Amino acid sequence: MRTLLKLTWVEIKLFIRDPLTLVFTIAFPVINLVVLAGVFGNTPDPEIFRGVGPIDYYVPAYIGLVLAAFGIVALPVHITSYRERGILKRFRASSISVRAVLGSQLIVGSVISIASSILLIILAMLIYDVQFTQHFAIFIPAFLLGLLSMTAFGFFLGSVIPTTRAAQGIGIILLFLMMILGGAGPPPEVLPDSMGTVGSFMPVKHVITLLQDLWLGFGWNTSVSLIVAGILIVSTVISLRFFRWE
Repeated sequence: MRTLLKLTWVEIKLFIRDPLTLVFTIAFPVINLVVLAGVFGNTPDPEIFRGVGPIDYYVPAYIGLVLAAFGIVALPVHITSYRERGILKRFRASSISVRAVLGSQLIVGSVISIASSILLIILAMLIYDVQFTQHFAIFIPAFLLGLLSMTAFGFFLGSVIPTTRAAQGIGIILLFLMMILGGAGPPPEVLPDSMGTVGSFMPVKHVITLLQDLWLGFGWNTSVSLIVAGILIVSTVISLRFFRWE
């Protein structure tokens, strides 16, 4: 436990100093929310945005995007960078387990994701008068499930992608694809059927749907939560199987 806490404290300081993490987990969702608010406003339309105001729709979507940004962009780059620089090899020589390494990353991701999500919600409430979810008690477990799922998916990417450059390129491309097709970009109702089908296979789509259903008052979506849990389990198993120290 002491090793985990020390490693976590070091990782938090390193992530805070990383501009890639700050841009994609904090600045990127806020900027997109402001831009889309200027484009769509917050007047409900029964035919798009699930019948609610666009900003009410996008706030939980961008909370999901925060989770995806850490898991898909920041985490794989961090892990592959450690592998290339021999840091993971030194961890192994120091008898630090893979669970301690991945556990510290999970804690860091939790801190960053929670802080960024709170900032996003506060800005939306202050600037756009967005109402906070009435399902707070079950929204938190959904958020944590989404966080675990996206972090595990990031571990998976970091375990199988060979280099830092590849992790940066693949991560950014995946994030933009997931944003556009996964429910955090154009209204899903206006996308062609083929793009909607592709979006349904993207992990963040299900995380966003789970969060939106609770935020907008539709209740807990059992089938979607099982898909998110499945992503978590499969990604974790693959990560532990293929994780490489060097």
